[in-house]
Amino acid sequence: MTKSPPSNKPVFIFIGIILAVFFIFKIHSQIGVRRAIAGIGDPIQEETTGYIEKNVGGYEVSIYPQYTYEIEALVVHTKNYPGLGLGNKLCPRDIALAWGKVAEYNKKINFHWKQSGRWVSWQVDSYDAIDAIGGVNYVSSHCSNNHLIPADKSVRRKIKKIKKGDHIKITGYLVNIDAENKRGKTFIWESSTSRDDTGDGACEVIYVTNVIWLD
Repeated sequence: MTKSPPSNKPVFIFIGIILAVFFIFKIHSQIGVRRAIAGIGDPIQEETTGYIEKNVGGYEVSIYPQYTYEIEALVVHTKNYPGLGLGNKLCPRDIALAWGKVAEYNKKINFHWKQSGRWVSWQVDSYDAIDAIGGVNYVSSHCSNNHLIPADKSVRRKIKKIKKGDHIKITGYLVNIDAENKRGKTFIWESSTSRDDTGDGACEVIYVTNVIWLD
């Protein structure tokens, strides 16, 4: 009499449970946490100069600080960008931030935040809901998508820990990036220096020197 080969069914079930728990956690991390914080002021920036040079992914990267930058904000969304491109190596994570009345009303107004393609977008169930805080223009000028470039490994670890619902302060510099590899391929990234702009080029490129959790 021959024996049947052992079934792999329990293994598949176990793997399926692990994957389900993982995806539930990921979904909860972006959808399940909704927080509001009052009293957060505008970001602070002051003109500066300087030059930082790094070798990243075969590129000679020149980093030019334009302004010192300090932003206290509520984290409303996060997005990882894994991959081999220079942009992903420099900045593996984008953080969407809100302050002012956008952060204060983040629970009362049902904002739907989304990040993709290095952009942040938002929607509300009814645009009448944002009239009380100044309408579309106010919301657009009190939230931002931020490309976070860590200054060192310690800062990189902190950036990895940032999650939706955190109340944080980021300090560093708004920077422009100019890079070239040995084959002559170039990479340029320029930071927004205004909170009033929207669309392409409106994201802040921040060379991050520290992240502090406020509560």
